[in-house]
Amino acid sequence: MSAAPLTLNLIQGSVALRFTPHAATNLQTALNELTKLIAVAAQSTAGGGRPTPQKSMEYQYTGDVFLEVFCNPNIWPSLFAAKVLITVRDDRIKLTTEAELTQILNDVQQYLEQVG
Repeated sequence: MSAAPLTLNLIQGSVALRFTPHAATNLQTALNELTKLIAVAAQSTAGGGRPTPQKSMEYQYTGDVFLEVFCNPNIWPSLFAAKVLITVRDDRIKLTTEAELTQILNDVQQYLEQVG
């Protein structure tokens, strides 16, 4: 399975990296689980009770470059406010930045539609 470029739209700019459909499916699964964790955290806070801490999401992919997507679902009041920390690196450069969770979900979905 060959790698095709995945473009992740960041808050300012974008980054493209070679990615595989299998890795994109795994990332999509991790992001979907994250949306559920954010919903649970937001619901427990909205009920006026003490929030139930949820486990942070950390996805890692190693291919031509290393990609890490990290998010603590406990700090975001809703899915639409949530941001993820993205790190892309290889032996010459390292980029660490934030991106909106909903945008990254859309980017991965678009990638899967293009390669599928």
